[in-house]
Amino acid sequence: MGPLACPRQRVRVESSVTAGVVAGARIVTGGRRPATPVRGYYYEPTVFADADAEMAIARDEIYGPVVAVIPYDSEAEAIAIANDSSYGLAGSVWTGDRERGMRIARRARVGTFGVNLYVPDIGAPWGGRKASGMGSVYGPEGLQTYLATKCVFLPG
Repeated sequence: MGPLACPRQRVRVESSVTAGVVAGARIVTGGRRPATPVRGYYYEPTVFADADAEMAIARDEIYGPVVAVIPYDSEAEAIAIANDSSYGLAGSVWTGDRERGMRIARRARVGTFGVNLYVPDIGAPWGGRKASGMGSVYGPEGLQTYLATKCVFLPG
């Protein structure tokens, strides 16, 4: 796990983690700066339990190593929880059933999605949905922003 980009971002991550605890979520691991000082703006990967989909730690893009584990009872409920967000940058599902993974991928409202892996490919279109991005970058689709189509007719 690499460092965060700057001290201000680490402070924002720390603030999000504190807000998660105050809201009633429980830190399972992480939740602090590394015990041994290192050069850079590091923060331990943090996992929350006892979280729900209404908590800021589950709803906001924290841009740090923080995840909230939210229980669900059905595939439909899991997809509804994932899609009930102002954001839609990326997602993934891990399953032994390839068809189920593809079914979930089709229903997830995100810009990129992985089934049993998540390795973005810079040759493929990449971008978010909703408040997570505007359009795609990479691939032929990413060039569309910079192109203006023109049709020119010339008599024979």
